[in-house]
Amino acid sequence: MANLLDVNLNRLVVFAAVVETGSITAAAKRLGLAKTMVSAHLQKLEAEVGSHLLVRTTRRLHLTEAGTLFYEACQKILQDTEAAIALAGGTTRGPRGKLRVSTTVDYGISVVAPLAAELTLKHPELRVEIVSSDSRTDMVAEGIDLAIRVGRLADSSHKAALITHFEEWVVAPPALFAQGLPKSPSELEQYPFVALSVLPNPLNWNFVREGHATQSVKFTATIMANTSASVRAAVLAGAGFMIQPNFSVIDDIQEGRLIRVLPDWTLPGGGIYAVFPSAVQRSHKVDIFIDALKQQSQFD
Repeated sequence: MANLLDVNLNRLVVFAAVVETGSITAAAKRLGLAKTMVSAHLQKLEAEVGSHLLVRTTRRLHLTEAGTLFYEACQKILQDTEAAIALAGGTTRGPRGKLRVSTTVDYGISVVAPLAAELTLKHPELRVEIVSSDSRTDMVAEGIDLAIRVGRLADSSHKAALITHFEEWVVAPPALFAQGLPKSPSELEQYPFVALSVLPNPLNWNFVREGHATQSVKFTATIMANTSASVRAAVLAGAGFMIQPNFSVIDDIQEGRLIRVLPDWTLPGGGIYAVFPSAVQRSHKVDIFIDALKQQSQFD
């Protein structure tokens, strides 16, 4: 059995980078090391722990059973070490190291990416990796430190912090309603609809008007797409109307590319949440990113 004194703990960082990037070349680029040095660290680490951790094939590296268990332990060791450093440094030291953030495509473009730029300029030791997808990611499997969830938060074992609420708006290019704007949600059913397919019920919508009038409608989609960016592109090209969070269309409305339809009718909307694994202590950099999100995410 390997003795802790025999193991160079710096090699854990190298090993974790290789696993997360999937190759020695990518890990070397991330760490700023030569590929030969990364390979040497891996060989020495396997010798130190007394077990094969990775299987090398022609295309990529694969974890052995021992390597999978070791990687899970490494993640906890590195996270605990980072938390201990942050705790020891208190608030006198800025955030440092890698922060992996998962977000939807639209929110990533409009909020997370600009915020990441601002924070990395302010804190040069912080590195942010943004993983954008309109599909739900497995935080633990993909090594995500912080996930931004938009909509109604599903039950999970993770912890969550509310960032802000958002509204859902019906929007369309002005030419679609050149003959006159619809006066009620039911009138929208005769117009082409572009739907986001990853929603639980992308065609069914419940509208509420002040005074407690309600209408439930089912639209017929001429186009369905699995990303908000594709839905928006189709609508801007004249394919029909769409329903989107206000933060993703406000610029298009202000610049005249889209108009808001039925502003007197409201849709359920939802929340924007910062989600993080419950088994991991929140790091200093996660706290700073969440605080910055709350300040940034104030919509008109």
